[in-house]
Amino acid sequence: MRTSTNNTDVRRVNRNRVFRFINHTKETCMSEISSALEISGPTVMSIVKELKEAGVIREVGEYESTGGRKAKAIASVKDFQYTIGVDITLNHVGLVYTDLSEEALAHRRIPKPFRNDKQYIEEIADIVEQFVEENDVPQERILGMGVSLPAIIDQTRQMIPNSHVLGYYDVPCEEWISRMPYPCVVMNDASAAALAEVAGEKRQESMVYLLLSNSVGGAVFLRPENKNGDEEGNASSSRVYTHEGDHWRSSEFGHMTLYPGGEPCYCGKKGCVDVYCSAKKLAELENGKLERFFEKLEEGEPEYRDVWDRYLDHLAVTVDNLRMAFDCDVVLGGYVGSFIGPYIKELRSRLAALDIFDHDGSYARACRYQKEASALGAALYQMEEYISSI
Repeated sequence: MRTSTNNTDVRRVNRNRVFRFINHTKETCMSEISSALEISGPTVMSIVKELKEAGVIREVGEYESTGGRKAKAIASVKDFQYTIGVDITLNHVGLVYTDLSEEALAHRRIPKPFRNDKQYIEEIADIVEQFVEENDVPQERILGMGVSLPAIIDQTRQMIPNSHVLGYYDVPCEEWISRMPYPCVVMNDASAAALAEVAGEKRQESMVYLLLSNSVGGAVFLRPENKNGDEEGNASSSRVYTHEGDHWRSSEFGHMTLYPGGEPCYCGKKGCVDVYCSAKKLAELENGKLERFFEKLEEGEPEYRDVWDRYLDHLAVTVDNLRMAFDCDVVLGGYVGSFIGPYIKELRSRLAALDIFDHDGSYARACRYQKEASALGAALYQMEEYISSI
């Protein structure tokens, strides 16, 4: 009996591995799957048959061959299911939808100041339905949606205990879940952005995600345990550490003390990372328009260059501390992360001077998703739940 249970578990794991391999390629064939995953040909053939019957993969012609009989090409049915993601900020709402490709198929950002009332949540639900209609997303194929907030999310109690940014305290997640038009999860914005960063990558390594928006947050992605001997990894087996900690408050990097006794932070302390590294520090020179700051910086305005140099100095100390604590890559996301690409060499130069081990700052990099990363991650949470069930 024990053997039967184990065989069932192995079959389930291999089925999911096969689907993920197919889903991460444009097209493939059974022999390629068998070789890459080291699963026997008959087992792959049987699993592929099951997945075709389930409707999640299909034959798409003949696979290119270097000789001999051409195999059938197989691909996943990307539009088999969809999910929606919503990112709530103090002044805007971001929306994304995705399918099995786990890429943003469309995104939208609209000005909408946050309000702490039930009508605001109902208005968000209406915006979601409008977004679905505008993009012709088949409602019957929408699995669900995710809502990301700049807030601590207590997943055990399903509560939003604290959001300094929104002035939002002790709110049940059910306030959101019950009013959304699709099955919904509520999650932290930095955790969502980190999930977007790692989802779809074939080989996943541990990373720190530093969210540099109007407030500074973060998440730590721990590399999935490789229990099956494969190398592809997947986001569903990941652990985004922000969801842990004794009180669901881990990875609050914005409130690490960067300079004791420094400038006051909105949290009540002095010298927090948030004071020196939030996007506001740059955008305040242009009435909150961060893109205008970088335009002036590119034009060579001396004042903007001085502000940017000081910002990079503060950011380098912060990133170096994260590297020392976690010993992994640090990804720069959020509003500043979407602009920092052309300046990453300047940051790495500063990091190399601080690195006591390798004198190398190449571990810091800009985020892959520069627009609506948190909204995409919220959508991907639901999609990954589904993919894990295949």
